[in-house]
Amino acid sequence: MKKNLSLILFVLIGALALGGGYYVYQHNRASSAVAPVTTAIDNSDAAATLFKAGFKDLAGIRQPLSQWRGKVLVVNFWATWCPPCRKEIPEFIKLQSKYGAQGLQFVGIAIDETAKVQAFSDQMGMNYPVLVGDLDAVALSQATGNRLGGLPYTLILDRSGKIVGTELGGLSTAKLEATLKPLLATP
Repeated sequence: MKKNLSLILFVLIGALALGGGYYVYQHNRASSAVAPVTTAIDNSDAAATLFKAGFKDLAGIRQPLSQWRGKVLVVNFWATWCPPCRKEIPEFIKLQSKYGAQGLQFVGIAIDETAKVQAFSDQMGMNYPVLVGDLDAVALSQATGNRLGGLPYTLILDRSGKIVGTELGGLSTAKLEATLKPLLATP
């Protein structure tokens, strides 16, 4: 029974994320200009909620998001079955390598099964923390501005912990760098 409930839960989350992702894909096709990431929310409560949260890493150890406060933080909600998620992760890996020494920290929160996330992370060589969530992760993404619950969903926070940008849907390197460079320039 528990296995059936888990399967139903993942199917529902998947359907919701795919629907939201398709909407974003169609919406973003119309505007392909490189511009900084848009700010969907201006709410210190959302940032406080984010920093109160924690999820298990791939080793099963709970990791509080607050441990990355003080860095330029990119939090990406994603899943292994999400094509736009799979497309942007190699770029995130490159950016983590390029800017990590300047205080950039990516954190991936996968809404998926741990075994699948582990296999994907190993295959891709993900060089940043990967956490695994379920409905709590979906609720956190919604509490931080992802009304549709679509994937991928990315938050960008400055060093003071303020959410300075959000993006629902795939995020290009050029668009992300346009937002990150000024944040990394100020210590």
